[in-house]
Amino acid sequence: MPIPGNMLSPVVEMVDPNISGWTTMLNATIGHGSGGRVGDGVLVMRSVAAGEVRARTVSSYPVVEGTVYQALADASGATIPERIGIRWLNAANAELSITWSLTTAAASSSWHRISVAGAAPVGAVRAQVVVSTTAAAPVVINYFENFYLGLPIRISSNMLSFAAESPEIDTTAWAVEANGALSRTAPAVSWAADFFTIGGHVWTLTVTANGNASALCGERAPVVVGTDYMAVAYLAPPTSGSTVWIELRYYDAGGTQISAVRSTLAPPGTGWYRQRASGVAPAGAATCGVAAGITGATAGQVVRFETVGVMAPPQLKAGSVLPYADGSFEQGVGSWTKISGVATIARSSPWGTAFEGSYCLVVSSTTATSSVIRSARYPIQERITQRLGIIYQPAVGTWQIGYGVRWYDAAGNDLGVSSWPPTAATATGWWGVLYTSDPPPAGATHMAAELTVVALSAGASLRLDHLRLYAGLPGMETAVVEASGSVTVTLRDLTVGHGLRLYRVDPSGNRAMVRGRYGLWDGTHPITTDSMRVEDYEAPLGVATAYTAELVDPVTGQVQRRLATAVTIPWPDPDRAWLKDPGNPQRNLVVTVAAQPSWTRPIEQAEYVVQNRRNKVVLSGVRQGREGEVQVWTHSDAERERLHWLLDPGNVLLWQTGPGLGVGDLYLTVGAVSEEREGPAQDPVRIWKLPIVEADMPVTTGVNGSGGRTWQDVLSVFPTWQAVLDAYGSWEAVLLDRRKT
Repeated sequence: MPIPGNMLSPVVEMVDPNISGWTTMLNATIGHGSGGRVGDGVLVMRSVAAGEVRARTVSSYPVVEGTVYQALADASGATIPERIGIRWLNAANAELSITWSLTTAAASSSWHRISVAGAAPVGAVRAQVVVSTTAAAPVVINYFENFYLGLPIRISSNMLSFAAESPEIDTTAWAVEANGALSRTAPAVSWAADFFTIGGHVWTLTVTANGNASALCGERAPVVVGTDYMAVAYLAPPTSGSTVWIELRYYDAGGTQISAVRSTLAPPGTGWYRQRASGVAPAGAATCGVAAGITGATAGQVVRFETVGVMAPPQLKAGSVLPYADGSFEQGVGSWTKISGVATIARSSPWGTAFEGSYCLVVSSTTATSSVIRSARYPIQERITQRLGIIYQPAVGTWQIGYGVRWYDAAGNDLGVSSWPPTAATATGWWGVLYTSDPPPAGATHMAAELTVVALSAGASLRLDHLRLYAGLPGMETAVVEASGSVTVTLRDLTVGHGLRLYRVDPSGNRAMVRGRYGLWDGTHPITTDSMRVEDYEAPLGVATAYTAELVDPVTGQVQRRLATAVTIPWPDPDRAWLKDPGNPQRNLVVTVAAQPSWTRPIEQAEYVVQNRRNKVVLSGVRQGREGEVQVWTHSDAERERLHWLLDPGNVLLWQTGPGLGVGDLYLTVGAVSEEREGPAQDPVRIWKLPIVEADMPVTTGVNGSGGRTWQDVLSVFPTWQAVLDAYGSWEAVLLDRRKT
């Protein structure tokens, strides 16, 4: 699949099926090789003689002066290292300059990333991608593929700038904090072929003297007190025993640091490992920043880091009161403590031993005994049953696990616990459990998650991860949205990866599948989140409509069913109708009916006259669907433009009226439209005659966005307007939520 946002064509990007997008530039011959990772083809560049060797794209691509662009590729060269550049051209196609990456630190026959970024200089209107090596002899070969040229590929929702995220341009966003020298290097690292947020350059912190060393990002991101934030980075330690870390720091409005959360890497080797540090912004916090460093280093040791970000942590469960540190254990055990028993709790080691993230909580017991562990106390969000979800894995020995929610009043007094007694934990693999408590007792204002863990053998250990504590809202509920003529179906506590079949059910028991983003929810599209909201714009008007959901296990085929009580969309005015585009609810419009449709139902027939017989012989096909004309009014220019917008794409539409009018819901196509005036030229009223033909319900059409999409919906997803521009190709795409990717 082509790289999202790539200005290069797929042929140039993947070098498949040929090298027509590439040409020699200096001391080179090029050819088409095989063995690529994104398609078989690769660009083969050979030196003609000793000296610098270059190849470039045949085409040049439009750029905007002052805008930062990035070029990257995957490279392989057993003999000599390589570099990549962006060649800037003026309006006369003359070269202005080339922005070069550093040369890869060492030659490597393994595929590795090379990358560079820079701002288009004054006068630049177009750009080309250039790759270069310096050969010591003729016929030295290097290989390239997976090319990209475009805007920098960023970590989603990163609150830091690209310069602070990656040193593809320079190191100016970071500075030494203590005992070191900071530079950038270009190691030969074999990243996944489709992992594009990682670059070719990394920050390199060289320790000056024995002791601690650190570097600090100069940027600060604004924060909201009480909100959970997370710092992330890829770290490469000098040795597997090195103590390297990242730190999320909070500052007040005057720039004084008021707290910090450090997350220390437990490396299994000297490779690259993604490390996370999270914490809730404390009282007085105005901004946050990130630092990286090493503790107890030896002079000359080198710490490398790359792809740094500050953002909201992953949401383990919508509405969970547990902060990320208490649910994922990336920097420690969070607020969890042992209340009783002999068990000990600790973060897992090494990196990569978790269900979610890189670490989990490990409970260890030297004897066969019972212990209780408990989280911190959190405010009760809704006074209903609460749900405690965990993922567990017995690492050594056998275990039983009990689940509970402990209640407290405003003064911190213990009001007791709602609990389920310990039961056997499945012996192998990661397993999920969901416990539902009783409602909070009278006076309860806070709660804590509580686990009773019973080791059935000495020396046993148990892994816990992905913990959530949240209000036990219904697994399925519905709500009428009269303004958009729709029903919102909310589904909770879903299993990611399962299939979903969602039906609306009329009073007679007839079922019809509900439409989603990728077409009908027919079980073929896997669930990607544990809660979801489906907006059904095809629900009938004035009719009690119920909903049924079927959750399908993709392995066993087992089906779990959920039901929601019937709801009715009011429709008090028989002279008005909804005209809807099933795939684009933003276009839906209520129209005033000038004349209800009258129908014909054509049929193909052939008539034969038989000699000496009175009656003809008629051969008929199947009678076809309804055809006719409906007339509607528009009363303003704005309403007229809305109707044009609805009709212009020529999509299959849905006509909806209330019950009792003999029409009901009808999918249709609209032919040549007439728009006639009823009064003088300045009168905005129009009467429209819409010739219509009955159509089948479209089954593959997906819903593009929401009929109620607002700017707040956009701002809730994207941190900056630049991120919006990067994600969409037009303002209509913003409205319809049609992203480039």
